[in-house]
Amino acid sequence: MSIPTVAIQMYSLRDLAQRDFLGTLALVADIGYEAVEFAGFYDTPARLLRQRLNQLGLTAPSAHIGLNFTNPDRMESEFEAQLEYASELGLKHVITPWAPLPAQPTIDELARLAELFYRCGEQASRYGLKYGYHNHEAEFKLVAGRPAIDHLLERVPAELMTMEFDLGWVYVAGNDPVDYLRRYAGRVPLAHFKDLSDGRRDMELGSGKVGYERLIPEAIRAGVQYMIVEQEQFAVSAVESAKQNLAFFESFDLSGKTG
Repeated sequence: MSIPTVAIQMYSLRDLAQRDFLGTLALVADIGYEAVEFAGFYDTPARLLRQRLNQLGLTAPSAHIGLNFTNPDRMESEFEAQLEYASELGLKHVITPWAPLPAQPTIDELARLAELFYRCGEQASRYGLKYGYHNHEAEFKLVAGRPAIDHLLERVPAELMTMEFDLGWVYVAGNDPVDYLRRYAGRVPLAHFKDLSDGRRDMELGSGKVGYERLIPEAIRAGVQYMIVEQEQFAVSAVESAKQNLAFFESFDLSGKTG
């Protein structure tokens, strides 16, 4: 088993990034992170951003790239432009961060969504990129007795769509994240590590209810290559939370043993 890399989803530092994107990347490197996942590029040319990452010693395995569900006629061309950018930047994965699931999805609606994901996977593969999907809570609604996400992953081949499980939302949806890591081992190269309280408020890792102490070794066994910190609410500041979350990982040897 390879040792995973700890990364941070840049949405965690969105307020800073909006003001100074490249400067915020330098801050991430100074804190001690080795990798980032993007949630927007702030009109930065791919060549300049790639140069900045190299200067800072950061890797960027992935980015969240939304699909234009409001204008399906433009969806394919807009996604194509994002794939060109991602390829020039040197990313390995492009992740759809959400899909507008109905309140009560039907099998037919899931089939249509799976067909869309299939096409996205084919489109990404032409650029040498892996296509993936990131869940929230809605993907675990039961459809014909099974969670919607299981239907989707069954209909789209693993070679065309990986899964970036947000382990916090898996937990909030009433599931044990361990079950999903084991069920889809080998199909989860990236995972989001988000801790939450009973009231669904974001917490620093190890402070909430998800139980990451036992999830870290399970994630390693499942083949997770990048453990990506994501936090959207902060008791003190986004920067302080980023530091605390990295310190949480540093208390492990990433084989599941506490330091």
